[in-house]
Formats: sequence, structure tokens, C-alpha cells
Amino acid sequence: MGVPVLGTLAVVLYLLGAAQKFAELTRGASALPWRLSLLTWLALLAHGGAVAGMLFPGGTLNLGLFQIGALMAWTMVAVMVLLGLRRPLDTLFVVLFPVAALALTAALSFESRYVAPENPGEGFALHVILALLAYSVLAVAVAQSLFLAWQERALRRRRARWVLKTLPPLETMETVLFECVALGLLLLTLTLATGGIFLEDLFAQQVVHHTVLSIASWMVFGILLVGRHRLGWRGRTAIRWTLSGFFLLVLAYFGSKLVLEVILSA
Repeated sequence: MGVPVLGTLAVVLYLLGAAQKFAELTRGASALPWRLSLLTWLALLAHGGAVAGMLFPGGTLNLGLFQIGALMAWTMVAVMVLLGLRRPLDTLFVVLFPVAALALTAALSFESRYVAPENPGEGFALHVILALLAYSVLAVAVAQSLFLAWQERALRRRRARWVLKTLPPLETMETVLFECVALGLLLLTLTLATGGIFLEDLFAQQVVHHTVLSIASWMVFGILLVGRHRLGWRGRTAIRWTLSGFFLLVLAYFGSKLVLEVILSA
């Protein structure tokens, strides 16, 4: 099957999975874990096949904005599935599946192209892999923080009791959030370190904003973890810092690629 067919199939499967989980959360529909698991794995396979075709059109590596967005969405869902083997994270499907579907739809609908340098070397590949993992884990942390905010609001207003019944306990939600932030910060640290070692100049004119914003994001997540252990930060404070750190990270990568590949090349 070609890229459009695989991509469209993955989008449909993601939306079906999100709809099933949303019905389970809001209407108390009978849960069918095997069906959701099947939809998830089939979506991942179709998504992965589509992304592989997007990244290697004609044998060259294309790291365009929308292609990387689709790859990052695939990695994000895969990371969530792996983390969900230890913690109850299937509720996040409601947010992450539509995001993955949107990223795939954008990649199928809009063309962007950035050809990677020839013979980039193993160091460059390691840097890219670590960056993808860092973004994906921190994106899961953002989704978790949004659900945590939703849960806290329901507790304060004593409304939407179905939210409280379907989501894990508040303490578990916070634990998962900080585990994701800690793992994401470690991966982001390794990303910056490998960038400094293997890339020629992290502060060159074309990438200086990317580097500065990434370091700023690293500092925000670092302060959040220190605040958690030293000052007991939780709840709204943790949510704000998580969202702020990820916003800087999104600006660092997607903001710069949007300007260079879409706006300036138009």
C-alpha cells in the first residue's frame, strides 16, 4: 500500500480509538480493552509505514516540517504505549490519538522538504533519535498535565463525577507526570549534549534560536523538578511549568522550521 492509503488508514484507526475511549469516559460505555489495543497497534503499523514512505521519497532522507511532525506523533504514541505497560495511561488516547491523526493529515495534505546532509554520520542520527524521544516523552507529560488539570477542576467543583471514576487517583496522575518530565529532561539533556559534540556549530546564525530556546526549555523542566523535590510543587504550579517548558520546545523546533521551510520559502 502507498503512503496516502496507509496514512488515511492510520488516521481512521486513531479517530476510532479516540472515539471508543471518549465514549468509555463520558458515557460509561462498556470497555473493550482488546479492541482498543488492536486499533492502537494497527494504527501504529499503518502510521509507521506511511512515515517511512514520507521520510525516504526516492531514496533521499526528507526531514521536512510536516514529515517530522508525523514521525514525532508516531514516536509519541509508541512511547505512550510503552509507558502504559507500567502505568494506567490509556486515558491519554483521547488527546494523543487526535493529535497523531492531525499530524498525519497535515503531512498528507501539505508538502515540505528539507534534505538532510549527505553522510551525516552516526552522531547526527543519535542526536535526531534522542531529540525525537525527548519531544515525545515531554508531549506525553503535557497530555498528562492537561488531564491532571481537568481532574483537579472536577474535584474542586464536585462536578463530572464520571471523570473521577474513570481517571486514576490524583496521586498516581501526578506521579506519572513527574516521571515523564524526569525522563524527558534526561533525554533532552542527552540531545543537547550530542548536539554539542556531533554538530558543527550549535550557535550558527540559522540554528541559534533553536539552541537558545531548547536550553531555555531544559532550564524550565529542570527548575520544575527541583521545585518538586525541594518545595513540593504540584497541581497548578506543575501544570504551568510543564506547559511553559514544552511551549519553548515547540518554538525551538517547529517554530524555526515553519519560518525557514514554509514562510521564507513561499
